[in-house]
Amino acid sequence: MRVFLPATLSDVQRLLDDGQWMPLGATGFAVTPALREAYTAGDDEELAEVAMRDAARASLRLLSADEEPDRPVRRVVIVAEDADATPRPDLDDAVVKVSGPIGKDAVVAVHVDGADAEPAVRKAVEVIDAADLGDEDAELAVGDAEDHDLGWYATQELPFLLELL
Repeated sequence: MRVFLPATLSDVQRLLDDGQWMPLGATGFAVTPALREAYTAGDDEELAEVAMRDAARASLRLLSADEEPDRPVRRVVIVAEDADATPRPDLDDAVVKVSGPIGKDAVVAVHVDGADAEPAVRKAVEVIDAADLGDEDAELAVGDAEDHDLGWYATQELPFLLELL
């Protein structure tokens, strides 16, 4: 199963350094039966976009707790294959639990915000909790960050990506 894992740039560094990485709470997002059922239309590619957007929003929450303030504030989604990921419809339609640490060889790609998104992402990180509680201004700020598309990076590009930041 293709899983979309919320992450930070620090997590990408750990993946490269250790050869594997465990997502916080073993939580990811994927095109699950519950997600398919929740949408009356849309092919797997469109549903994968929904799962990736969910992972990108979860990345905002991780950024609010990231302890490496010297890194740029960018949403990160690690895309990997995990045949044993288990759907968790009790949590949300696209939520899955991964079976264990994600090895570098299982990573398909990594999506990262560009530099132009950083001001909007920084603001969204500050207000993500308020947005979750229904604050309209906070929801708009999170929406501004979500308006930025994530860039796609192949696994062999990751060391260069981190070096250039």
